[in-house]
Amino acid sequence: MFTGIIQAVGTIAGIETRQGDLRLTVNGGQLDMSDVTLGDSIATNGICLTVIDLSREGFSADVSRETLSLTTLEKLQPGSPVNLEKALTLSTPLGGHLVSGHVDGVGRVVERRDDARSIRFRIEAPAGLARYIAHKGSICVDGASLTVNGVEGSGFDLNIVPHTLKQTIMENYRVGSEVNLEVDLVARYLERLVLGGEETKHSVSGVTETLLKKHGFIRS
Repeated sequence: MFTGIIQAVGTIAGIETRQGDLRLTVNGGQLDMSDVTLGDSIATNGICLTVIDLSREGFSADVSRETLSLTTLEKLQPGSPVNLEKALTLSTPLGGHLVSGHVDGVGRVVERRDDARSIRFRIEAPAGLARYIAHKGSICVDGASLTVNGVEGSGFDLNIVPHTLKQTIMENYRVGSEVNLEVDLVARYLERLVLGGEETKHSVSGVTETLLKKHGFIRS
């Protein structure tokens, strides 16, 4: 588990193809690697990777075809910057929200504009994820825990303050940039809870107003 508070920006040091999947080598930048051991998890652009090799500069991890198909990792090149966060411990301040490091889908930046000293982004999410994204809720974008400032259809707005721009890779985002998205765990588990046994029926495609009324979440 992670908190979505980026600890350092690293860079991709190497990408090696291995029998259809990849071995990724990451330069950790300013990330404190003193307590990292083999088998530990490090979120890389929001993707939970297992450390299989360590060096002075960083770490290596194997990336499966499943992970490559659901994330932006395959599009990275040597030198690409990446957000890094080590797994949380019981003494880690939960400054963001609970993040699993399991990417739900890839979004696309469709607008970037100045908003005083902040930058305002609009990101288009895959249609299947839109129902989990709520105004003033939390979302993880490339591993960063962020507050949703507006929702319209499958698009959502983010207002990014200068500190966040400086501490993450978001300053590099441009219209067309693809980003890893992980929706709030609470939203996913709430849907599972509300659907209950009905989720096995092919006719159920998600949480609906009728379903919420049936279970007492909405009063008529």
